[in-house]
Amino acid sequence: MRIHLNYDDFNKIVDHAKSALPEEACGLIAGRAEADEFYIEQVYPLTNIDHSSEHFSIDPREQLAAVKDMRAKGIAPLGNFHSHPETPARPSDEDIRLAQDPKALYLILSLALEEPCLRAFRIEGGKVRGIAIELEF
Repeated sequence: MRIHLNYDDFNKIVDHAKSALPEEACGLIAGRAEADEFYIEQVYPLTNIDHSSEHFSIDPREQLAAVKDMRAKGIAPLGNFHSHPETPARPSDEDIRLAQDPKALYLILSLALEEPCLRAFRIEGGKVRGIAIELEF
């Protein structure tokens, strides 16, 4: 299982996370899935309406607009991303507890160190499984 992400979209996630500091940033990812390969074709930076550095809630109006855009472009929702401003790029206990869709991809970007660190996961029944991310030009 592998996620394909281009550098422009990676930078869009990083820029969104940095602009939201000290709060967590969040958004959706969309694209296509082919067997165990996921191709992210669109990143949707959205508003964290909780305005918190420890958790996030996506603005429902923005989420609906993003899903409508996905449908118009013929791409599928693949999951979400959020940042951890001061902690590692791994699901927190709250992230695991709130993960409701076992097919969703969960991307977490840590800004805790000098270089941003992006990792991806699937979460099912409280079990976390890491997924490789391949950055592409």
